[in-house]
Amino acid sequence: MSVKTVSLPCPNCGKTVMMTEAFPERPFCSKRCKDIDFGDWASESYQIEGSDESAESWSEDQR
Repeated sequence: MSVKTVSLPCPNCGKTVMMTEAFPERPFCSKRCKDIDFGDWASESYQIEGSDESAESWSEDQR
């Protein structure tokens, strides 16, 4: 039985990343690419689609 290793492009730079222990930051190729992606989420450069209604009803005061 042969085992196939999955590879995919780094979401940030496109470099091929193998889904093995050789790439501990997977699916990113490096810590740098992982940190860049995190910074984009933190600065709200990325957004997840949703309805305007759900955004208006949410409040930090609700717990």
